[in-house]
Amino acid sequence: MKFPHRPIDSADDLPDDRPPSKSQVKRDMLALQELGEQLIALPAHTIRQADLPEALRDAVLEAQRITAHGGRKRQTLYVGKLMRSTDADAVRAVLAAATQDDRASVARMHALERWRDHLLASDAAQTEFLDKYPGTDAQQLRQLVRGARAEVGVDKPPRLTRQLFQFLKAAIAAHDTPSHPADNEPLPSF
Repeated sequence: MKFPHRPIDSADDLPDDRPPSKSQVKRDMLALQELGEQLIALPAHTIRQADLPEALRDAVLEAQRITAHGGRKRQTLYVGKLMRSTDADAVRAVLAAATQDDRASVARMHALERWRDHLLASDAAQTEFLDKYPGTDAQQLRQLVRGARAEVGVDKPPRLTRQLFQFLKAAIAAHDTPSHPADNEPLPSF
């Protein structure tokens, strides 16, 4: 007796109940291992503040402490093992936040360097800076700029240039941070 011909279902019609292949499992584990290595590369204070499971946090801090190559490699593998039971999205969020903080910090440093270079290049820049950041000590700013300009022509260490940079950093930080917690609140509309 002949069986009636039944069409073979296409692969799209079949449910995919198969477990992932060994290669896919290995790729997933290696991706988690790389996440763990990125976590180890973060500063310790960022790890301590991060919302991570205690075992993972301790393992990452221990990996940062270990200097021997073999021991560090074993600890990195252990961090990768712990990553398998941890929510990878939470770890990615920690890494993204740390990267965002780093980018913001670098951007602030570049802005400070631009201000310093602008102040050293132009006399009008001092007035511009004082207008933008009121409350800055104008006399100290002028003294530092004058001294830093004098250092540029002579083969001296850039001590006053560094002091000018630190002064600008403090002046901008003092202007950007509110002096009173209520300063952040919006004004009432009447």
